[in-house]
Amino acid sequence: MRVSNVTVRRRLVIVFIAGLFVFASFIGRLSYVQFVMGDWLYEMARNSWSRNITYQAERGEILDRNGVVLATNVSAPSVFVVPKQIKNPSSVSRKLASILNMQPKKVYEKITKNESSVEIRPEGKKISNEKAEKITDLRIPGVYIAEDYRRHYPYGSFLSHVLGFAGIDNQGLTGLEANYNTLLQGKRGYLAFFSDARGERMPFLSDDYIPPKDGLDLKLTINKKIQAIIERELNQVEVKYEPDGALAIALDPNTGEVLGMSSRPTFNPENYQDVPAEVYNHNLPVWKTYEPGSTFKIITLSAALNEGIVNLKNDNFYDPGYIDVNGTDLHCWKRGGHGSETYLEVVQNSCNPGFVKLGLNLGKEKLFSYIKKFGFGEKTGIDLQGEGKGILFGDDAKPLEVATTAFGQGVSVTPIQQVMAVAAAINGGYLYEPYIAKAWVNPVTGDVIQRNTPHLRRKVITGQTSKKVRHALESVVAKGTGRGAFREGWRIGGKTGTAQKAENGVYLKNNYILSFIGFAPADDPQILVYIAIDNAKNAPQFGGQVAAPVAGSIIADSLRVMDVKKRKNQLEYEKKWTDPVMVKVPQLVGLTRSDLHNSLFSGLSIEAEGQGDVVIAQSPKAGVKLEKGKTIRVYFSDKGDKSDKED
Repeated sequence: MRVSNVTVRRRLVIVFIAGLFVFASFIGRLSYVQFVMGDWLYEMARNSWSRNITYQAERGEILDRNGVVLATNVSAPSVFVVPKQIKNPSSVSRKLASILNMQPKKVYEKITKNESSVEIRPEGKKISNEKAEKITDLRIPGVYIAEDYRRHYPYGSFLSHVLGFAGIDNQGLTGLEANYNTLLQGKRGYLAFFSDARGERMPFLSDDYIPPKDGLDLKLTINKKIQAIIERELNQVEVKYEPDGALAIALDPNTGEVLGMSSRPTFNPENYQDVPAEVYNHNLPVWKTYEPGSTFKIITLSAALNEGIVNLKNDNFYDPGYIDVNGTDLHCWKRGGHGSETYLEVVQNSCNPGFVKLGLNLGKEKLFSYIKKFGFGEKTGIDLQGEGKGILFGDDAKPLEVATTAFGQGVSVTPIQQVMAVAAAINGGYLYEPYIAKAWVNPVTGDVIQRNTPHLRRKVITGQTSKKVRHALESVVAKGTGRGAFREGWRIGGKTGTAQKAENGVYLKNNYILSFIGFAPADDPQILVYIAIDNAKNAPQFGGQVAAPVAGSIIADSLRVMDVKKRKNQLEYEKKWTDPVMVKVPQLVGLTRSDLHNSLFSGLSIEAEGQGDVVIAQSPKAGVKLEKGKTIRVYFSDKGDKSDKED
């Protein structure tokens, strides 16, 4: 059948139009792929060719309040390999193994993995620069040295529990390193090179380098000089008393800024693997809970004064050595009691029955209300991990439990809770949140990015009550159980504590936590110090005899580095017959050997050094008081010589 020309033309037109449509579709798709998906496809291709070598960011430094570096970084490169670029795995394995102190077989297994890149770890992670140079000198294709850092703590175990430490992958694991890991860590960079499926580098594509972004520096509230004083005193405690543990906290009571914090046993953050986990995991000042003992009496005293139920000078109490509470005798630490006392003397003598009377007069509701207002039973909010809450009696507490709570027995608190509560008692009545992170600083420009400021939680007692508490606690140090902390001119106030330890609900024999919490100057407190010594060996089991002298030394030396001036007006120290005889050091500079030979020094001995006939320096200085029998060191030279040995 013959088809008409019209039909043929129609069919040709249809085929032509269909062809145009198909062609247009191809052109459209090609244009879409080229212009819309082009960049994405190119990046996909580059990513498939790309091999990344990671460059760690430098972790931010941790500094004390004055800019002293407490945690920093040292270069510690890491080794990466691209297995497909390794031409002779057996030979490379032997060469790397000899430098990295590995078995060649182990190296071989790593460099022949079916992966784009492999990190040689742990032996090739954070190696020395010397090892890195040896590997670089080998010039082995496929073996790369990546920039990396190792955390360095220049003062060793100094402030170790607070600082914590960082792990092999540059992440904070404990302490401030963990708590502020995100800000300290920074952001990794990398070097990207390009290779084909066979691992051959693609020379027509240049390497990409994305530099790492370093972490922020962290400036602390810690004063390195005060921390050094604390470390020194705790070291001496360890040697002298061989305790199961010890801790100390120094704090600005007017802001909540922690000036120093340490505990024993301690560790070096760079070698934390050398000690049991319970040593580096337990920052005792914020983690440990125990019965506070008599330091808790400050809270009962503050509550009683604030409620107006006692007048320290005019109200009296008779202590026969015990007090009966619902048929149970609660005993005073002094066998036979203190007899008739004013309530100021009750505080000075740390008389348990007197404080039981105050607690019962307050009543359960008011006493427990003040205890909670002072922050017990809840976390303080300090910016450290692992803080405890302590344990308090509930609303169903019996009169006996109320009575024992009044003198610090039967309740469980943390040291940082105690410190913040006493700070509120002596700073005018303000309960602050403690903190250690003071400011975040840009490591390049030095600009402060963020600054922390004091955080007031609540007002607990009146300013007038706080003034009375300060006076009472100053009298404890001048005339009472805290006399071991007395230092002339510093006006130290405080309270001793002797708490018998319990285990499984049973009190242990001859096992105590000896403590002291003190502050100075009493007229304007600038520092608050708490020290606790756990199970001191070969020592009298009284906080006033063991812990108070340590705290007194920390407070006095800290005030010196804080440039706080001594006070002329101070409560007179009340001597006891057991006190050592103190002798004022005379002025010896300028005297001759014959002058010294013909002089009497009231029980002080002389130790001479140097040649010549004239004393040019002495230690200690004139005017300092020494215990009778101690030695003055003098330095001789010819007249006119100068010396800087006097201290």
